[in-house]
Amino acid sequence: MTDLLQWLGQTPPAAFLRSPGMAYPLVSAAHIAAIGLIIGAIGTLDARLLGAFSKRPVAELGPPLARVAAIGVALAVLTGFLLFSVRPVAYAANDMLQLKLALIGLGVANALALRFTPWWRTALAGGAIHPVLRMQAAASLLIWLAALLAGRWIGFTM
Repeated sequence: MTDLLQWLGQTPPAAFLRSPGMAYPLVSAAHIAAIGLIIGAIGTLDARLLGAFSKRPVAELGPPLARVAAIGVALAVLTGFLLFSVRPVAYAANDMLQLKLALIGLGVANALALRFTPWWRTALAGGAIHPVLRMQAAASLLIWLAALLAGRWIGFTM
């Protein structure tokens, strides 16, 4: 595994990001913007499922917010991988990065589980929000905020 990580750190994109210039700051800014998309979209949707914005139907907010969150996750994965490639051996050993990745996996799994429940379809059809959806929304908020904090903590542990 170390050989693969060392190879990744020597690839042209990794070398380019380590070179002087604006590449690394721009990729880092894109990563932060992607995180903003995730937290903004998921936070709004979770808040709706927990009872906020009740004048707006779940069918109106849910699908576009889920798409924005998915775009944010895709962009965050891409930019996160690029940032990881700059120091892959050191980052791979970082406990906070490992925690962040585990939390992201848990957050994505929770979001997918929520979307495939009959209660989600009921909420989209204008029905009542089932208590299980509310629990998943509360868990989602905690998971994504914890992932955000773990990601921020990486800088303090490197």
